[in-house]
Amino acid sequence: MSIGFKKKCKTRKSVTPSVDSKEITSNFLQHFTGIKDPRVERTRWHLLTDIITISLLAVIAGAEGWEDIEEYGLSKKEWLETFLELPEGIPSPDTFRRVFEKINPKEFEQCFRNWVQSLVEKLGVEVVAIDGKTHRGSYDRESKLKALHTVSAWACENRLILGQTKVNCKSNEITAIPALLETLDLSGCIITIDAMGTQKSIAEQIIAGNADYILSLKDNHPTLHQQVKNWFETAQSLDFKGVDVSISQRVEKGHHRIENRTVYTVPILELPALYEQNQWAGLTTVVMVVRKIQHWNKTTHEVQFYITSLDSDANKIGSAIRQHWGIENSVHWTLDVTFHEDESRIRSMHSPQNFALLRRIALNALDREPTFRRSIRQKSRRAAMNDQYMVSVLAASIANYSP
Repeated sequence: MSIGFKKKCKTRKSVTPSVDSKEITSNFLQHFTGIKDPRVERTRWHLLTDIITISLLAVIAGAEGWEDIEEYGLSKKEWLETFLELPEGIPSPDTFRRVFEKINPKEFEQCFRNWVQSLVEKLGVEVVAIDGKTHRGSYDRESKLKALHTVSAWACENRLILGQTKVNCKSNEITAIPALLETLDLSGCIITIDAMGTQKSIAEQIIAGNADYILSLKDNHPTLHQQVKNWFETAQSLDFKGVDVSISQRVEKGHHRIENRTVYTVPILELPALYEQNQWAGLTTVVMVVRKIQHWNKTTHEVQFYITSLDSDANKIGSAIRQHWGIENSVHWTLDVTFHEDESRIRSMHSPQNFALLRRIALNALDREPTFRRSIRQKSRRAAMNDQYMVSVLAASIANYSP
């Protein structure tokens, strides 16, 4: 009689290193100790550090609101008690909401920048993209509250959000970008900004900070835009004969399309005097980017122009322009698709701005973790289910940590 074969079971070993939750969490959160507790003494039943820690871990794990944060805390209470004090247990959703409504966002943002700066000093940064984003769900019709709009700086190669600032409801990005630049040390970097930030004062500020700029040139500067456009059209029709031009061509395939991109850069000295040319600090080169995109059912052509303080080098300038779109694809798209930022209805007092910063801390932390090579969504899910992996995410965000 056959007794069959016994299947040999293999014990699956965890690839995640065992790390000290208390030590790692403490080292990570030391960058956020500058936040002042906004509550009066008699209402401080829960420690501010516990509230911030649970909120941050919950958002890394995919929490989208105050109830989600409480649920994460309750589900992980036994683990959280190993490194948090939790004198009154897990705070309620209302407690989380009230605290983040009142936390000074400028203090929170300064702590965020301090943390990022500790990473930047180790990594180095070359191209920084600056762009704005509207948090579409944060409006409130009854209170006549407009949706929150923020401007962020993104270190393209290092995939790090360097800073965030709020756009005043009665203003626009033109005033927010200088405020953000003032908070960052971008000496030696290349700053790329879309057309809204193409302003003489911003160019002057970047040059004064020992950095370089690449600014998109569109119809918000109609005279200068038309001059540059007309000159390139004429020069291109003559095949740039007698012109000191640098050309870079690149073909990329992906997402069911073929993109043929050609970058032309020309020293400003090759052109006749441009409109208000001397008012653009450091202006050295004009740029034309021609994109031919073959889709499955159509072919499109796009032509864009830029001004820059960099010397004429089509490869270098073209690479920086290409990297600028990372802030749209890797930051804004991820915040909307993975963290559902546009759908968030958090809108009272300072809570939209502070919760937006929690998402950016979470995105930076998940992006920094190198061992699990999956999407941000998959990393977030693993962090939600695996406490050791969650600690590894925090560990990867500590500048001097070495496992």
